[in-house]
Amino acid sequence: MSAQEPKHTFAIGETSFLIDGKPIQFFSGEIHPSRIPRECWQDRLHTVRAMGINAISIYIFWNIHEPHQGQYNFKDNADIAEFIRLAQKEGLWVMLRPSPYVCAEWEFGGYPWWLQKIPGMKVRSTEPNFIKAYRNYVKEVGKQLAPLQIQNGGPIIMVQIENEYGFYGSDKDYLQLNKEIFREAGFTCELFTCDPPYTIDNGHLPGTYAAVNGLMKPEEIKKVQERINGKAPFLVSEWYPAWFDAWGKKHNTSPVEKFTSHLDNIFSNGISLNMYMVHGGSNFGFMNGANYDDNLPYQPQTQSYDYDAPINEAGNPTPKFYAYRELALKYQPKGTILPEIPAVKKTIELPSFELNEVATLDKNLPKAVKNQNPMTFEDLDQGYGYVLYTSTLPKGKGWLKLKELRDYAVVLVNGKRIGILDRRKALDSIQVNVEKDNSKLEILVENLGRINFGKYLSDNKKGITKEVTFGGKKVLNWSMYGFPFEQIDGLKFKTVKVNSVFEAPVLRRGTFTLNETGDTYLDMGIWGKGSVWINGHHIGRYWQVGPQQTLYVPSFWLKKGKNEVLVFEQIKTVQNKLRGLNKPILDDVREELFTGPTLGQQPTED
Repeated sequence: MSAQEPKHTFAIGETSFLIDGKPIQFFSGEIHPSRIPRECWQDRLHTVRAMGINAISIYIFWNIHEPHQGQYNFKDNADIAEFIRLAQKEGLWVMLRPSPYVCAEWEFGGYPWWLQKIPGMKVRSTEPNFIKAYRNYVKEVGKQLAPLQIQNGGPIIMVQIENEYGFYGSDKDYLQLNKEIFREAGFTCELFTCDPPYTIDNGHLPGTYAAVNGLMKPEEIKKVQERINGKAPFLVSEWYPAWFDAWGKKHNTSPVEKFTSHLDNIFSNGISLNMYMVHGGSNFGFMNGANYDDNLPYQPQTQSYDYDAPINEAGNPTPKFYAYRELALKYQPKGTILPEIPAVKKTIELPSFELNEVATLDKNLPKAVKNQNPMTFEDLDQGYGYVLYTSTLPKGKGWLKLKELRDYAVVLVNGKRIGILDRRKALDSIQVNVEKDNSKLEILVENLGRINFGKYLSDNKKGITKEVTFGGKKVLNWSMYGFPFEQIDGLKFKTVKVNSVFEAPVLRRGTFTLNETGDTYLDMGIWGKGSVWINGHHIGRYWQVGPQQTLYVPSFWLKKGKNEVLVFEQIKTVQNKLRGLNKPILDDVREELFTGPTLGQQPTED
């Protein structure tokens, strides 16, 4: 069945999903437009369809579409309606998941950072300010996407309300309010929830279809859904053939042989399924999320969201793709002809080039915000990036402690780097020997990604969120400078000698020239930690701890002739050379090279 015909009907029948009254079994794949350059959307969707997929599942990220409260963005890479129209052209049905909470290893689980500014705000609750913001956003989504529902001639067959809510709560009034908000926004198609079987009783709304998540046996899927839905058809809304990566942790991979027989068993039992992910893509910019709970250290996710998926980060088929395509063909309706498998995209290797123009933070300071106590990113009206905190210290020796640091800090005294603090390792203190009164203290703090899952979603502010003490006494009278790097134009650069070393983090700029373009991977393996922009596009973060040591650069963001690269380096400021490889390095975990004196927890007696 193609989604290209003018109008169709969709229903959740007694035993089957029905399109135009005829049973259909879905082999769906999860794919997120915000993780893919717009120029690549059509190619990725075509490749998805070529794997035998007949539907896609799409998360929509609230923080992409309302970056600042009341300022909505549905243009360029945020043009979600165009992505869905392209999916329809490829013959794909769409299961829409605008929740607006999505988890997805995405910054704040998709919530916009500015929610943290609102007093009393509690996400995933009936708290009035949250519901007001939520309702306003979903109304705007409805304006964009309600016309693309199946009954209006579009490919959207189902819309999800909330997302694995059972992990978080069991408030049926809240879930009912979700349903009403989506109906008010014009979503009149079928609605659904999704949860794993062990939380589905908490997360489902009676009278609304409940899909199930996880790697279960067919009999387990049927048992839980028959109990919740009655005789409704079966759908695994998240089936995981692999997993995501976190900085400093081993790269996740899984053999396809482990999953093909399981998938075959599911399909042979007439169960529909959504593969999470069929194509992962990239967490461009500062959009990676993080995990944290009482038993798990803070773990920010990598820039790459390759996910060891059947279609890799660059949009190329992997061995998994061919195995799943072969299996899909076994269950296609008679006479189905799949699109040809796209050719692997051309890659190029950039020869080594230098970045010898430098912009220092002290020569590019924005207007200071002054306050007796340090302020959070949110209090400074900043969502992402970095904040430079400055104050003074008295003469003496003691522990400098940042209470509730979020998340990573480079510390300098009188212009000299004395060390690094890191929330991942509970490193929030450093011993400092201050040799004279009124010594200048500088702390550059990075937001490494807000928590995207669990009970701490409403406790997600960034920066120095409590206080700074030295020798047990509070450090006061702060000047704060925001570096969100939303725009990188207008920075003041100067050319420096090749081996110039800087104590503080710096931006380095360089150029390279191309006769032809192609996908490439910037080799960041000799660098320390920071972010990269190419021709104005924020490619994302890198970090020597791995496992990711390269950054994917799509060919569309390169051009023939001169190309400009900016690198913001926080640790290895002497580095000035960069090159591009023709394949990624995603599995190289390294020990972090801390600089400065011994770090550790502040002694209890201090």
